[in-house]
Amino acid sequence: MAGKAKAKHMKMSAGDRIFTLVVALIMILVCIIIIYPIYYVIVASLTDPVIVNSGKMLFYPEKLYLNGYKTTFQYTPLWRAYGNTILYTVVGTAISLASTIPAGYALSRADLPGRRGLIFVFTFTMFFSGGIIPMYLTIRAVHIYNTMWAIVLPGAVSAFNLIVCRSFFESSVPIELLESSKLDGCSDFTFFFKIAMPISMTIIAVMALFYATALWNQFFNPLMFLQDDAKMPLQVVLRNLVLMNQANQMGSSGDAMITKQKLAEQLKYCIVVVAALPLMVVYPFIQGYFEQGVTIGAVKG
Repeated sequence: MAGKAKAKHMKMSAGDRIFTLVVALIMILVCIIIIYPIYYVIVASLTDPVIVNSGKMLFYPEKLYLNGYKTTFQYTPLWRAYGNTILYTVVGTAISLASTIPAGYALSRADLPGRRGLIFVFTFTMFFSGGIIPMYLTIRAVHIYNTMWAIVLPGAVSAFNLIVCRSFFESSVPIELLESSKLDGCSDFTFFFKIAMPISMTIIAVMALFYATALWNQFFNPLMFLQDDAKMPLQVVLRNLVLMNQANQMGSSGDAMITKQKLAEQLKYCIVVVAALPLMVVYPFIQGYFEQGVTIGAVKG
């Protein structure tokens, strides 16, 4: 106890204080560099575009201009696109988790026949792929073109996420736990669902975040694989809204042209906020899982 008390009251040397101060200042600077662009976009979406285009730093909306949000929320296809994106994200994430988590666990088992060969095949796909045209032809051949499945199935399993899952199960599910459960008559399926899964909520949350973010931000695949405007996700519809308002500037003159130009400029910031807001709201609730997940596999043993 005396040693602990002595260590607790031990004063930092001058060098340690300087080092701590420098690290703190660097971290504060990094946080400002990361946070300010996000804050700037939010403020710019509420500020008169004339002030935004002047190039000055914005710390608060100096002159409110809400026409961008009014136009965005009055755009009828936006709400349908929101529904489509939520559907694709929920269904796609569920399919991806149901595919990636069991596969990652299976690859973590040293007694899996052909384990090294399977890992090589999955790793190979991280560096080489068929390309856009073969993927398009495959989507048409299996008759899922212009359906939800053309969005959620091609990326159902990410090789990178699969390797992360395998690393997690290898380092977090002790082989001794499996051996003792088998002595009690536990089958592989029972062990996975009743023992491995409950202690793997960290990796499940991290994978859900990774897959949901990718599905929410999908843009190129819907353009290739969807034909009906009613099935388009949020990112495509927001892009169409910007292009439509830029096109509306043509043929206008005088005050009408200035108003439309200001609206088109502000819409760029509004759609970023509208598209990113749901993920920004959800992220704080799973931040703890994410912080644990990014270090999975970094330290083992």
